[in-house]
Amino acid sequence: MLLSTDVWAGALIRRAELEGAYATVVKKGDPRGGAVIVKAYNTSDRTARLYTEATGMDGEPLWIQPVVSDMESELDAYIERQRRYDPDLWVVEIEDKQGRHFLTEKVQEE
Repeated sequence: MLLSTDVWAGALIRRAELEGAYATVVKKGDPRGGAVIVKAYNTSDRTARLYTEATGMDGEPLWIQPVVSDMESELDAYIERQRRYDPDLWVVEIEDKQGRHFLTEKVQEE
């Protein structure tokens, strides 16, 4: 990320809110360089997806789904495992009736 994590997370939340979604930081990590997991919850069908930053085959950053599941309990278990491994990790949750993630960066969809 080119921006500090706290500024980037704030911008993501603002984008989501401008489109009518609810978004919040549920876990804060290092404000300058912490990694981020974005949890997008679809309020219409009650499913969720996770996104985390990775590096693509071309060396460019992209967002991937680290867990291919839409069951919130499995996603939450993944988040907790990652938080134990990396206490600087940020978790941003977005609740949207369409399940949008509001990431403007490249996203690899499953």
